[in-house]
Amino acid sequence: MKITAEISLYPLTGDYAATIKAYIKELNNFPQLDVRTHALSTEVFGEYSTVMNAIQSATLTVFEQDPAAVLVAKYLNRDRRG
Repeated sequence: MKITAEISLYPLTGDYAATIKAYIKELNNFPQLDVRTHALSTEVFGEYSTVMNAIQSATLTVFEQDPAAVLVAKYLNRDRRG
């Protein structure tokens, strides 16, 4: 099943931009996903298990390295691109 995830990461540290860039870079390590970055969120398109695994992996990395971060996620059970 194809899904769409819209995610926003809010690191609660001074160097938040580097953390967000690293998070998006990790998502882009999954070539079977389409990752689109916008001003306030990132959209991830692909197969359910691949999207979920990518988000889980990138989030675990941030949560282990940063003292505090918030991840807001919305999931749609279809490919919103059309």
